[in-house]
Amino acid sequence: MKKKIILTGGGSAGHVTVNLALIPKLFEQDWEISYIGSHTGIERELLSKVENVPYFAISTGKLRRYFDWNNFKDPFKVMKGTLQAYQIIKREKPDIIFSKGGFVSVPVIIGAWLNRVPTIIHESDITPGLANKIAMPFATKICVTFPETLEHVNKDKGIYVGAVVREELHNGDASKGFEYCGFKKGKPVLLVMGGSLGSKRINEALRANLQSLTADFQIVHICGKGNIDPDLINYRGYKQFEYVSDELPHLMAMADIVLSRAGSNSIFEFLTLRKPMLLIPLSKGASRGDQILNARSFQKAGYCEMLMEEDLSNESLLQAIYQLYRDRQKYIDNMKKSEANDALNKLLTLINESSKK
Repeated sequence: MKKKIILTGGGSAGHVTVNLALIPKLFEQDWEISYIGSHTGIERELLSKVENVPYFAISTGKLRRYFDWNNFKDPFKVMKGTLQAYQIIKREKPDIIFSKGGFVSVPVIIGAWLNRVPTIIHESDITPGLANKIAMPFATKICVTFPETLEHVNKDKGIYVGAVVREELHNGDASKGFEYCGFKKGKPVLLVMGGSLGSKRINEALRANLQSLTADFQIVHICGKGNIDPDLINYRGYKQFEYVSDELPHLMAMADIVLSRAGSNSIFEFLTLRKPMLLIPLSKGASRGDQILNARSFQKAGYCEMLMEEDLSNESLLQAIYQLYRDRQKYIDNMKKSEANDALNKLLTLINESSKK
């Protein structure tokens, strides 16, 4: 009889990528896999491209750290989602549940606890997010990406595994990237990513500097859903996409330097691929400050340049990009010294050891 696992996590691509990395490995070990996510989140879109993984949608609410009228009704959505998750888990009878986080995962972890199903949470950032903080007391094990995160979790549950990087990223072909973008070889390529939802500030600052930057770089810009600028579709040396999936390994292979937010999954992918990066973390006004901690950790290790969003201007962006390109070999050399880890197989081993069978 096959072992059964339910995966969960969503709200942003970062809360799905580890699950996508696990799925082919779990199939190799003959697991039966299903997924619990939200009705409209990016996780549903990403999982729609994966075969043989049934998707169950539940109600979910966002738990905010600031005042919003939705705070009064979203707890009822979470309660509804918990009941739905409980019923799905009771019916599907999984041997274990693996959560990558995001608000959709809270009802699933609680529903699993009520069904006495073991659960594993994976936390990417240095400090746990609000959803994972709420879910952690109900979890069996808590896996972390940064060693420092162990200070913030129950010592009996916390396990350092390192960063999980999708294997397909190692198979990128730069030639396919050049062909996909219509770029020519021999001129440096700047890859710009604002996260799966994009970044208005980064998009605006980059586009304000296009004339200067395209004199020296070819730019591929992953700008987020709904953020394509129709006036720039045919701009020479500049290619924009809302979101990239299958072609991302080729674009990364093609890139000489990267401008990005500082989400944990992305920056560890750049580290693994030895891509010099300029990180502009989300400000504390727009987040809990986790990206700032991520970026500072990488800056201290010598892996990146860092530009605070509060200091972002046309001039500071240009200066930081050119500085990064001039010093790119220094960052590559530092990244070569980083310790490789086998986080994906560590997770697989833990899943097998923690499951009911």
